[in-house]
Amino acid sequence: MWTRQHKQRNTGKLIVPALSVVVLSYFGFHAYHGEYGIYSKYRMQARAAELQAELDAIQARRIHLEQRVRLFNDGSLEKGIVDEVGRGSLKVAHPDEVIVMVPRAN
Repeated sequence: MWTRQHKQRNTGKLIVPALSVVVLSYFGFHAYHGEYGIYSKYRMQARAAELQAELDAIQARRIHLEQRVRLFNDGSLEKGIVDEVGRGSLKVAHPDEVIVMVPRAN
């Protein structure tokens, strides 16, 4: 009677743990770097802070413009604001005036 004896191989025992490590590594990487991962959360929070700062600046500019418009709308026009807007629009000045150019802060 012939009998076959096989030597036990250790490679069969390593297949399941190796596949588990690969799968867990894949999901772990995407949990951190993926589109909705932990790192994306920090990027979105930084972007939200930038947008909030931009919104605050725009709202401050709007309040300033509303105050200037209110000077026109209260029934009586103030001579100074009409003079300033007219001269700014027409780019004119009196011969005895000194003009100081100031860069606009945007």
